[in-house]
Amino acid sequence: MPFKSQAQRRKFAQLLVEGKISNETFEEWNRETGAKRLPERAGRTAKSPKRAPKKKSRTKRTTRSRSAARSRKR
Repeated sequence: MPFKSQAQRRKFAQLLVEGKISNETFEEWNRETGAKRLPERAGRTAKSPKRAPKKKSRTKRTTRSRSAARSRKR
């Protein structure tokens, strides 16, 4: 996995000196990064705005008028 920032590269170099990661791991990351120009700090990626959940659509019921309902009772 390539480095995302110069700060991350420095952190991995520090871990390498302290013996917390192997030289192979550091070299693999360094190789994958290549000679890319990295930012000093990697910013957070912008999240997409959350969408409101869709409401379930109901089938519209047909309602009878009151006069039609009365005539049906008779």
